[in-house]
Order: sequence, then structure tokens, then C-alpha cells
Amino acid sequence: MQTVGMASLNVGSLGEYIRDQRRNAQFSLRQLAEAAGVSNPYLSQIERGLRKPSAEILQQIAKALRISAETLYIQAGILEERRGEGLELRAAILADPLINEQQKQALLAVYDAFLKENFREHASEHASERATEKATGEATENLRDAGAAADVD
Repeated sequence: MQTVGMASLNVGSLGEYIRDQRRNAQFSLRQLAEAAGVSNPYLSQIERGLRKPSAEILQQIAKALRISAETLYIQAGILEERRGEGLELRAAILADPLINEQQKQALLAVYDAFLKENFREHASEHASERATEKATGEATENLRDAGAAADVD
């Protein structure tokens, strides 16, 4: 029973988040529903925490709001946030009344580009470390094999 309550709380906070993003984007409920390709009543139920949307619906809503689908997936509990960072930054950018929607999207795009670049660098570093470890392990094995062969002779 508690699990159901916790699940509905997550859905409720997702709905509140979507409602906040819709209002920040200055969409009416009807406008967002139309842009996302869902019915007005269904979107209303999502915002009120009565319905749990699928990943596909979340993606459609994110596209209509011009926010990252990943952000909605994290809010819905579908994805865990990487390193526990970023969500507050994204929310702060999207909620900032001093910049317009285009500027918000530009800031988020730059942030995402930095994250991707850092991820590639990090993955590249790990790949070269693994290659070095593999080469060292193979060289050690070859030396052992050569030593064993010399002992046989």
C-alpha cells in the first residue's frame, strides 16, 4: 500500500513539473495537449498526478515543451540522474523569468554539449586504460609462457 502511495507521489511531482514547464513556456493546457499529440483530459490527468504517462508520451510532451526528454524521464523515475547533478540547473534555467525560451534552450544545448564532450573524454580515458591493462597482461603472460618454455628445454 505504501508503495502505491510513493508511486503516486512520483507521478504527482512529475505532473507538477510538467505543469510548471508548461506555464513557463506560456502554453495553455489545450495548446500543449495539441502540440504533444495527446488529449486535453489526458494531459490534465497527468498534471494532476492521476495518470502515469509512458516514455513515448513523455517524449512527445518534452518535444512540445522544447525540453530534454531525459529530464522528464528522471522526473518520472524511468532514468536515474547521472551523478545526481544537472536537474536543479536545468530547472533553474527553465524557471528563470529574465531570459526568453530561445535563450533557455540555447543554454541547455550548451550544457548538454559540455556533458557529451566530457563523457566522450572520460570514456576515451577508460578505453586507453583498459587497452594498456590488456597489453600489460598479455605481455606478462607471454613472458611467463617464454619462461615456462625455457624451463622445459
